[in-house]
Amino acid sequence: MAVKLNKKAFDHAKSLIRDNKVVIDTRDDWSEHAPSTQDENKFLDKNGSTEYSKWFLGIDDEHPEGQKGRYKFPYGDFKKIHRCAVISGESRASQRDHDDIREALGKLLDRLNEQ
Repeated sequence: MAVKLNKKAFDHAKSLIRDNKVVIDTRDDWSEHAPSTQDENKFLDKNGSTEYSKWFLGIDDEHPEGQKGRYKFPYGDFKKIHRCAVISGESRASQRDHDDIREALGKLLDRLNEQ
């Protein structure tokens, strides 16, 4: 799997933090706060893959554009960035040796912790 940093999503996440569109939650809240598959499908159908992709810090180039499997490391609920998603993603990126994504998530977490 060739997963790389989605720079547009990283920029989008930074703009959400700058605009204070954040949820400062606890580490283990992501399982409850993550969008459901139904929510993901609705967002994708309504907004298209370009907007959908902005909510995922990883792109898996083994999957074609527009396919949900292409997008990895979600960081929010399509409205706000969630601290718990960033923490969860940073841990998974580290485990899978995706250093560029781990570093980006670390930077986002630093900004969120300043809130």
